[in-house]
Amino acid sequence: MEFHYRPPRWLPDGHSQTIWPALYARAWSGERPRYVRTRWDAPDGDFVDVDWLQPVLGCHDFRGVSCRDAGREAPLANEVGGRNGEAVKAEGGPSSVGGQRKPALLVLFHGLEGSSSSHYALAMADRARSLGWAFAVPMFRGCSGEPNRAARAYHSGDWREVDWILARMQAWKDEHLGPEAALFVAGVSLGGNALLRWAQQQGVRAMERASALAVISAPLDLAACGHALHRGFNRVSYERMFLASMKHKARQKAAQYPDLFDLQRVLRARSLFDFDDAFTGPLHGFGGADDYWRRASSRPHLHALQIPTLLLNARNDPFVPASVLPAAGDVPNCVTLWQPKAGGHVGFAEGRWPGQVLGMPRAVTDWMQATCATISNKGHGAPQE
Repeated sequence: MEFHYRPPRWLPDGHSQTIWPALYARAWSGERPRYVRTRWDAPDGDFVDVDWLQPVLGCHDFRGVSCRDAGREAPLANEVGGRNGEAVKAEGGPSSVGGQRKPALLVLFHGLEGSSSSHYALAMADRARSLGWAFAVPMFRGCSGEPNRAARAYHSGDWREVDWILARMQAWKDEHLGPEAALFVAGVSLGGNALLRWAQQQGVRAMERASALAVISAPLDLAACGHALHRGFNRVSYERMFLASMKHKARQKAAQYPDLFDLQRVLRARSLFDFDDAFTGPLHGFGGADDYWRRASSRPHLHALQIPTLLLNARNDPFVPASVLPAAGDVPNCVTLWQPKAGGHVGFAEGRWPGQVLGMPRAVTDWMQATCATISNKGHGAPQE
């Protein structure tokens, strides 16, 4: 199975294939996906907000589910919608989804400064809805529209965060969909790298938690990708956008913890390296940006993967130099590489103007289903491409 992506003629390069899909391309068919939000207590006393596609497969009473699974008395908001993730009034509680398809839960870890309202999350939610799957987006600390409580944020190598979240997802899936239902996990950009680091740390144990992983546009080599974002058009567009958003959150964190880090140094940052050296690295136990980028990168550890994993990277991704992408000989047999010539960074728009981004989620979920079916038929191992 391959992903044969061909960009529209009106999106001629990696930048247009990155920017246009994120802002203007259609990310769903029919009605816009709607979410129900729950808040999970984190092991360190903080919280993580999880947005669930509504209606929630297998749940007739989602307030009851949130009470048991999240350890709280009620969801934060009955329903979440809107491109910026604002809460909206519910038009009815979640209900179970019928049908004869095999139930599954698809979990998506978002990218840097992303959320459940990112275009790729909405497109994946739309695809899950069409398949009759449950779908959830756990949002990294501080990415759900409210500052998190703890003296930390989130980072590209946070495999422990992924681990406890997936443990909760597995427990929810087993109770509401059944132990035989599949748990598929997708990670986009930063979330994809964190997911890979989790799978690399887990080794064969990852198969006890998830059925298959799909990693899309991940910055496999954080140093190479960070330096790429500090050059040319990347520097004045993407990097500047990320820095503005992250500095805003750093100000909020400084208000909570005035002595935690040097806020003025953070605000002087002119690159992602500067920001990670002053904020992300020190807050999460790294010796600075160099140490963080080295230890959190998934590229050196791809050989450790022992769960069926799809790595999808466009070779014209402005964030991820093609030179860092793995070849077939760099990965074990359980890893499938899709490296189309075009697509940008989490772009992959198709069709007539203004385009749509539904093809990539369809291809990814088709791969997940085919992989799961192959494993079931064999009884063990991963499919061979």
